Amino acid sequence: MDYLYLHLAKKSLLRKKARTVLTILAISIGIAAVIVVFAAGYGLERLLNSQLEIFGTDYIEIEVKVPNVGKTSSENATGLAMGVTITTFKNDDLDAILEHENITDIYGAILGQEAVSYQDKLKKYFIMGAGSSAPEVDGTDIELGRFYTPEEESSLSQVAVLGFQTWQNLFDGEDPIGKFIKIKGKKYRIIGVMAERGSAFYFNLDEMIYIPLETMQKRVLGVDYLTFAVAKLKDPNLAGQTQEDLIYIMREQHDITDPNKDDFAVNTMDEAQEIFGQIIGSVTVLLVALVCISLIVGGVGIMNIMYVSVAERTFEIGLRKSVGAKKSDILWQFLTEAVLLTFGGGMAGVIFGAILAYAVKLVAESYNLEWAYNISILSIVVAVGFSIFVGILFGIYPAKKAAELDPIEALRQD
Repeated sequence: MDYLYLHLAKKSLLRKKARTVLTILAISIGIAAVIVVFAAGYGLERLLNSQLEIFGTDYIEIEVKVPNVGKTSSENATGLAMGVTITTFKNDDLDAILEHENITDIYGAILGQEAVSYQDKLKKYFIMGAGSSAPEVDGTDIELGRFYTPEEESSLSQVAVLGFQTWQNLFDGEDPIGKFIKIKGKKYRIIGVMAERGSAFYFNLDEMIYIPLETMQKRVLGVDYLTFAVAKLKDPNLAGQTQEDLIYIMREQHDITDPNKDDFAVNTMDEAQEIFGQIIGSVTVLLVALVCISLIVGGVGIMNIMYVSVAERTFEIGLRKSVGAKKSDILWQFLTEAVLLTFGGGMAGVIFGAILAYAVKLVAESYNLEWAYNISILSIVVAVGFSIFVGILFGIYPAKKAAELDPIEALRQD
């Protein structure tokens, strides 16, 4: 009997090919969107994790924060972006942090953007005033020359290390060691070139210039504070406890007794990955919910189509019932049609979604993003399962109406 329902449903759907194709197309678009959302969420999560790994996995970061707001809050991000300046993070804080038994090294930094010139070339570059231990903490290599020494940092030496792309832009790949560039109109001697690192969070790490921290503070910006510091952990497994200890140390340094008044934030790699994971998960759930709403709208369309189908086949229903068909036979016939429509739409949507998700990957790679492609079993189960559920939900009422038709009245309506 089950095969008979499928045969009758297939025959009926093929009788109205255009209507069937359009209905399947409408459902498949919603299903494809579910597949793409899941795939994009996976790709984005892998991308962000890979971007975080550029900075290493065995470090902890301390940065300035607007007091009385959460470190991950929009108020903090907006405040710093709008020019709120926190000047309480000083070089002395680094010495206190370095005394912690799980910290092997640390460097402070402040970032600025200045006009840089070499011969007839002039362009604005990001200037990173960083401590001399930055390469060791970050785990970065030197392509040419060397990095500056602690002595050059403390003596306010006007030396510079170029990012890989900056070297290419200014010197066209020629040896720059010993040559001079001008930063804010003052000469800086090139002593090294950093190895190529790539981009992180759309920030090109290779298009920068590094100069000693105190040189940046006193000769370029005229300040005595930091914006962030990066510390290397001896044991990454103790990152959580170390984070709590550093918060205590920083509060002692800044005479803070009320945690709400913290003018700093201490971040670990695990915490950053967890935050990104939560954000991506929440956005994915929201987008899937929105897509499911569109599928429900498509389900309403299926219900309308089934009503039309019942109206068109009233005589057929009456004839079948007059020769012995039961209510359940008519019910299952029309319900099978609705499920076949949505199942067909679901399968087409999975294929269409996989193609679209791959297209997203190609677009991301065209922007030099390491985008992972993955069509999860969960996304297929959710997409196809929900499409079948929609077919049953919105097909059952028209099917019941068809099953309850009086055979004599149905035959008279021909």
